[in-house]
Order: sequence, then C-alpha cells, then structure tokens
Amino acid sequence: MTEINASIRFDQRLYRQDIRGSMAHCRMLVRQGLISPAEGKKIQAGLQTILREIEAGRFKIDLKLEDIHMHVEARLAELIGKPAGRLHTARSRNDQVATDFRLWVRDAIDRIDAGLLDLQKTLLRRAEEYAATVMPGFTHLQAAQPVTFGHHLMAYVEMVGRDRSRLNDARARLNESPLGAAALAGTSLPIDRTSTAMELGFDRPMANSLDAVADRDYALEFLSIASICAVHLSRLAEEIVIWTSAQFRFITLSDAFTTGSSIMPQKRNPDAAELVRGKVGRIIGSLNALLITMKGLPMTYGKDMQEDKEPTFDAVDSLELCIAATAGMVADLKANSARMQEAAGEGYTTATDLADWCVRKIDMPFRQAHHVAGSLVKLAESQDKPLEALTLKEMQSVEPRISKDIFAVLGVQNSVKSRVSYGGTAPANVAKQIARWRKLLAKEKGKADAR
Repeated sequence: MTEINASIRFDQRLYRQDIRGSMAHCRMLVRQGLISPAEGKKIQAGLQTILREIEAGRFKIDLKLEDIHMHVEARLAELIGKPAGRLHTARSRNDQVATDFRLWVRDAIDRIDAGLLDLQKTLLRRAEEYAATVMPGFTHLQAAQPVTFGHHLMAYVEMVGRDRSRLNDARARLNESPLGAAALAGTSLPIDRTSTAMELGFDRPMANSLDAVADRDYALEFLSIASICAVHLSRLAEEIVIWTSAQFRFITLSDAFTTGSSIMPQKRNPDAAELVRGKVGRIIGSLNALLITMKGLPMTYGKDMQEDKEPTFDAVDSLELCIAATAGMVADLKANSARMQEAAGEGYTTATDLADWCVRKIDMPFRQAHHVAGSLVKLAESQDKPLEALTLKEMQSVEPRISKDIFAVLGVQNSVKSRVSYGGTAPANVAKQIARWRKLLAKEKGKADAR
C-alpha cells in the first residue's frame, strides 16, 4: 500500500508551487483573522527554511508521508511546532494539489513558449540567409515545383506561431485558482479566495468548488498542444534526416548534432533529428494516458488523478528537449545551395510555369494548358533534356501560339521569382514575411516587458 499510494518520488517537483501556494494561503488567513500575525510569521519563516533545504538537497524523503504536501507539512511541524497545524485551515489536499499542479503547468507553458520563441528567431535568421536559395518543393516526396529554402523554413515559423498561440490560449483558460475550494464543497470560514488568486498570478478564483478540484482540462489541453507541437518538430526532424542523406545532400550538420557509426567510419548519423522524431510517441502517449485516466471518473477527486503528473512531467521534459535540439540543428545546418538548385531543376518542376504562361499569355483554359505542358514534358523526356532546352520550334510543334517569351518563365530561378502571389515563394515575398514576423515578435516583446 505504501508503494502504490506514495507519489513523492515524482510530485516532489511541485515543491516550489506548493510552498508558494502555502505562503499565499497563510497571508490570506492572517488578513482574515483566521490565524494570528505571530503564527503567520512563524509559518512563513518555516516555509522559507523548507524551500532552502529542498534546493540545497538536504530535505529528507519518507514514502510514508505520501506526497510533497505532507512532506512540507510534516517538516513545518518539526520546525515551528503547533502553529504549523494552522496552515491547513480552510484548505484540503484536494484544492492544494489542484493549485500546485495548475501553477506547475502554467510555469511549464511559459518556459516552452520561450523556447519556441527562440526557435522562431533561429528559423527567421536562417530563412533570411537562404531567402533566394532555390530547392525543390515536394508533394508525395516527389519534386513538384521550385521553392526557396527560406520559404520552406518560414513554413515552420508559421507552424510554431500557431503552437505558441494555442499555448497562450490554454494559459488563459487555466489561469483560475482552485485554492479555497477545499475538499469539494468550499468552506464555512470567511476566506478571501480572490486575494490568493491575485497573489498567485491567477485572473480569478474558479467559480465552482466541485469543478475546482475535479478539473484536469488544463493538463489535457496542454498535452494536446504539446502533441501537435511535437508533430511539427518531428516533421522538420524527418526533413533534416532526408536532407542530410547521401541521396539528397541538401544540408550538412556538424559533429555537434550527428554521431558516428560503430562499424562504418564514413557515416555521420543525424541522431538528434531522429531522437526528436522518436520522442513524439512519448508525448502523444502522455496525452492518451491522461485521457484514459480521466474518462471514467465521477465528480470530484479520485486517487486515480494522482496519475496526472508523471505523463505531464515526462511530456514537458521531452518537449523542452526537442525544442532546444531543433533550434540547435537549425542554427547548425549548412545548406548545399548548388545541390539544391540542381535538384530543383530535376523532374520538370517548371511544367506548371509553362502551363500558367499559356493561360496568361494566350488565354488558354488551364486544363488545355495542363495537357500542352504535359506533352512538352514528354517531348523533353524523350530527348533527355530539361524543358528550357527545347527549341521554340519544338514547343510550337505542340502548341503553335507559344512564343519566345515562354523562356522568361522557364528555369528554376525564373520560376521562384514569378511566384509573387501572397504567401508565394518569390524571394521578395519571403523577405516581406520575415519582416512581418520580426515586427510581430518585437511587438510581443514590448507587451511582455509592459507586463
């Protein structure tokens, strides 16, 4: 029973939040006249001592005390005696752990958001560097149309931006205080839940005491967002694995983010990228674990809910590490621009430009233009040469109205420069999007500084 009941091995992570919540609760009890100022002073001093002991590694763990909350309470009694028993006035472990865990998830969100901001800035720097570097864009992992490497990296800036937006939305929803809901029904004592909520940085106290102790939506929402974010990181990691392969040779990573083979001396393996890709399963698994734990629980608290912490802790550890590793790889990578441009011209990737020219210049319906372009691709394939190497006469044998102006849109450089629609890959567009994002992030920093 001791083994299965105890959570101290993992919930000791909550010690800062637990002590912070207890201090706020203590000050409120003093203000409300529920404990004396002298008792409050002793409690605050004792809690500060416990905090120093934990951070110095001198705090003793005893499985019989179950969790971090009981450990702090027991040590406080050892330090200050009878006044320690006053701290639990108008409070239950149910609302206490709900408060601590909510604070911990909020702190984790803030750290992860800061990590994602750093990743965005790193992607922006590299996108600017490679704004005009041509590479093949793919569908079905087949060369489709030329794009720029900067444009490709900017796609991840957008994806990470949505991840951060979801985190901020989730943070706003979780930012209500359960403290003072007690076991499940509130308390008859004259407490001030608004003051403790404000002191702990919450926007307000939770409005329903049952919901306050039963709710783990905030953890589920966070894990859902973490899973989506991890999938984004995994997609970039998979591309890094592909791009570094001998078959692609689009980029190289230094020894800082690769490892050697134990038997093949020529190999440099993209292990950091593979591990980012691999850790997604753990993060998604954490979401599934908590969903399954919560799905059959009636109101309000059941000991099952002790299982909320380990998957969340593990997901946060994994995600923070993946974000840092991804930012490191993006900063470290070196593009093989010549190879990228060569690959961008393979597979007749400018065929759509040819079809678009027919639509634009000779007013041809797109389906007909698509057919013309396809016929010219077959002609070029039969001669084993790129589209732009066909002569005007050869092109006119398929469509007589084609003029020499067609050559202005063929070739990968011409292709990317022509993609000027909003969101397109033209280098000028990429530069505008980089500037837009830098402006957005600068505004965001101003708001954070104001807070």
